[in-house]
Amino acid sequence: MIVDSIFLNAKAYLKGQIVDCCIAIEEGKIYKIGKETQMPGADEKTDLHNLLVLPGLIDEHVHLRDEYKAYKEDFTSGTSAAAAGGFTTVLDMPNNDPITMSAKTLKNRRETAQRRILVNTGFYSEFPRTLPEIREVAEEGAVAFKLFMGNQVGGVNIDDDAAITGALRAIAETKLPVAVHAEDHTVLATNETKLRQAKKNAPADYLRAHTKAAELQAVQRILKLSAGTNVQLHFCHISTKEGLGAIVEAKKTQKTVTCEVTPNHLMLTSDELQRYGSLVIMAPPPRDRLQVEALWRGLDDGSVDTLGSDHAPHTLEEKQVSNVWDVKAGIPGLEVTLPLMLSMVKKNRLSLNQVVTLLAEKPAKIYGLTDKGHLETGKAADLTIVNYNNQFKINASKFKSKAKFSPYNGWEINGKPIKTVVGGQLVYDDDEIVAKGGTGRIARGDTP
Repeated sequence: MIVDSIFLNAKAYLKGQIVDCCIAIEEGKIYKIGKETQMPGADEKTDLHNLLVLPGLIDEHVHLRDEYKAYKEDFTSGTSAAAAGGFTTVLDMPNNDPITMSAKTLKNRRETAQRRILVNTGFYSEFPRTLPEIREVAEEGAVAFKLFMGNQVGGVNIDDDAAITGALRAIAETKLPVAVHAEDHTVLATNETKLRQAKKNAPADYLRAHTKAAELQAVQRILKLSAGTNVQLHFCHISTKEGLGAIVEAKKTQKTVTCEVTPNHLMLTSDELQRYGSLVIMAPPPRDRLQVEALWRGLDDGSVDTLGSDHAPHTLEEKQVSNVWDVKAGIPGLEVTLPLMLSMVKKNRLSLNQVVTLLAEKPAKIYGLTDKGHLETGKAADLTIVNYNNQFKINASKFKSKAKFSPYNGWEINGKPIKTVVGGQLVYDDDEIVAKGGTGRIARGDTP
């Protein structure tokens, strides 16, 4: 048999170990993993010269913008950034313009993306306006639903406990997860109003509005409302010891509760608000060192299930507004997440096993991406190929993303994505995008 391609001389991450092997690919799937003498013939062979091969990484928390926000990012630039960062699959958040919150808006977004995406892309939906629409959105191919608790985004009134619980019950029937932005909007609004009235509008004041209590109250509320619904809850960008503690406690009785932490909340502290100002405004904000250490302990003991970049591109003008309440929250993250985490492996703060679990295996499991997350025969031929020993400086001006700024600009880090393979096709190769839009596929979760 002649297969499509073979990657020779790989050091591949297989079932928790680094194995010297070759990987044969046929029709977008992994055909065989083994020694070179065991490989079939191939139309194309690539010698990896002992580069590290990881299962194609999954970024479960990405804002690709496009449509009426295409000036910030579009499907081509966003998925180019993903490929450059070593991600073969991204999941797109729904707070777009128009908001993704119905079968129609989801279909339109998917069809627009299909021709442009370079990596596999799945789509969240906000909660629709009516309960029957939940089933329609699920059937249209949403990978998950999103609940923003910090402000009103979707169709369900976030002040109405009964409405939220009803929606959670309906979503539970679809078997799709619900990702939660857990910040209590009443706490945020009250704090912000007081600070505005006192003419407090510096970056440090943003932290005074987005308190630890805002996160904890939102976590506790949604856990209470979801009890008995059997819905799968996944908490996004948890940033506090107390919020994580409440989730850990809930896991003892609710087996369908998981959580994510972003690299930003691991690598940055509230000190950066003084250093970088509005550039690092994000929701939730960077916390003090005690909170950061609590998140690292959560990684060590398994309390944290996944990492997500929360890639949130904006124009530099939107980030450099003098009044902090007018600053757009978020920073680009797709191109720095993996190198930052591999640098932590180099410093013995993380293990490579943890990186693969947090960025591939667990996201695949939570979102039902059953053909992804592992290097195995029959799985999608999505490969993240890394030079683990490559030391380099982050240069935000060369990002593939339209958002060419970063608080990590100039950081010297270890571990550079060299090649990104999506469905057997090389998309990114030595700093260059080498595939055309449409290479990526629309990702849908396989629900039981």
